Amino acid sequence: MVDAKGKILGRLSAKVATVIRGKHTPRYTPNFDTGDNVVVINAKAIKVTGNKLKEKEYLRFSGYPGGQKRTTLEVMLATKPTEVIRSAVRRMLPAGPLSRDMLKKLKVYPGSDHPYTKTHFVKLEVE
Repeated sequence: MVDAKGKILGRLSAKVATVIRGKHTPRYTPNFDTGDNVVVINAKAIKVTGNKLKEKEYLRFSGYPGGQKRTTLEVMLATKPTEVIRSAVRRMLPAGPLSRDMLKKLKVYPGSDHPYTKTHFVKLEVE
């Protein structure tokens, strides 16, 4: 479990991607899914450095001509804070079917409420 409150987005995502991929364990194998499940809470309370709130853009494309949509990080944090962390972690994993399976082990929640209250978690420390 990771509490994202006050953590920097890139450092948090790098640590989460390492754990999801399994690189923190001695049994790591690049072509197998040996990682652990990660639950991230307080996703809407992350921090970024510099002018990224105004300048960082997320692009979507509808498939139609002129269908490209741009959204700033500030708007994404207000509307879909879970997608900010999920997309940062997704881009730190290698592309392919194995990566898509690894990403299913990531659960992100905007607040401190989550359905895993009875589960015993190891707290993951991020600088």
